[in-house]
Amino acid sequence: MNTMTITGELNAATSAALKRELRAAQARKRAVALLMIAPLAVFLLLIFVVPIGALLTRAVENPEVAGALPKTVAQLRQWDRESALPDTAYAALAADLTALEDGESLGGLARRLNVEIPGYRSLVAKTARAMPLKDDAGQLLPPEQIRARMIEIDGRWSDARYWRAIAKNGSRYSPFYLLASLDHRQDAFGHIEATDPDQRIYLTVFGRTFVISAVVTLAALLLGYPLAYWISTLDERRANLAMILVLIPFWTSILVRVAAWIVLLQSEGLVNRTLQSLGVTHAPLALLFNRAGVYISMTHILLPFMILPLYSVMKAIPPTYQRAAVSLGSHPFAAFWRVYVPQTYPGIGAGALLVFILSIGYYITPALLGGPDDQMVSYYVAYFTNVTINWGMACALGGLLLAATLVLYAIYGRFTRAQPSL
Repeated sequence: MNTMTITGELNAATSAALKRELRAAQARKRAVALLMIAPLAVFLLLIFVVPIGALLTRAVENPEVAGALPKTVAQLRQWDRESALPDTAYAALAADLTALEDGESLGGLARRLNVEIPGYRSLVAKTARAMPLKDDAGQLLPPEQIRARMIEIDGRWSDARYWRAIAKNGSRYSPFYLLASLDHRQDAFGHIEATDPDQRIYLTVFGRTFVISAVVTLAALLLGYPLAYWISTLDERRANLAMILVLIPFWTSILVRVAAWIVLLQSEGLVNRTLQSLGVTHAPLALLFNRAGVYISMTHILLPFMILPLYSVMKAIPPTYQRAAVSLGSHPFAAFWRVYVPQTYPGIGAGALLVFILSIGYYITPALLGGPDDQMVSYYVAYFTNVTINWGMACALGGLLLAATLVLYAIYGRFTRAQPSL
């Protein structure tokens, strides 16, 4: 019994030591793996995660009013936005405007409030020029006299609407830009409502963006599927040559390809001359600066992104499946449609997702080949970034595009998980 007990204890000790060594070895492997991927993780964090986080943060930032008028905002927090304003609110506004320098802060405040009420910019500028408020002896006015002097400067300060605009934007964070990107806004009391019909534009732009992207995706699928199938049936040498021909435009600059389509699609271009010489048309077709030119160019540019996933899936499908279906009595087309096509669903899904996501972010092609009614969301992102310098609206529109992309990824991931056999 003693010998057996000693043997059991030795075995237990040996087993425990082996387990500790195994855990230590696994920990070393994990540490080495983490060290190897650390540079990539840091790179992605700095180049991808941080900019996207800054974009999403800027989409909900509303610092112009809160930063420029802190005393006024503090006074208006106690105001119910319906009763008469206290004299202290006028005194706080005068103090804030006096402290502001005639520079970026004042300009940002005027622009932001002018979005709320047209003409607010001139009101802020006119009142700021009159600061500080002093009496005839050169002494600062007491708070109880500031109300009358400010209303004397501009009677609009007696209108509660202008004070509600300040109170509504007193927080440094608000959904203003996100709501504006969806053609909605907050009223003076914070309730969400639709914007005026003549100011609604962005939902139409988003709808146009998705429609154009869907049409381009469908066109790329209709053109790319038979081409990918044909390439997959070739021997290796001819398939490689065909893929090189497919990828040559892929390696060319988008701007160069768009410029080439401008030359081809113009009234006296190669396309119209060919159609007229063949008798298909009697007059040049309008293929530039409209939706047709956008569809043609975007489909051509994005076609390789559809062909590559389709070809990679089709190449892995054994041709014996279709022959077996035909040998069992199936019609060749039925065998193709019911046996071959379902096996290409992963390639169709991947290609369609890739083309659609790339399409919704397109800017150069619609800007150069489309008309005013063909511009997509990215055009307005560039407009707010480069022209009006409205980072809030640019980030809100970009954030909504990012959200749409993530939703598409989630839908595709759920679809592929729900059909593992495909």
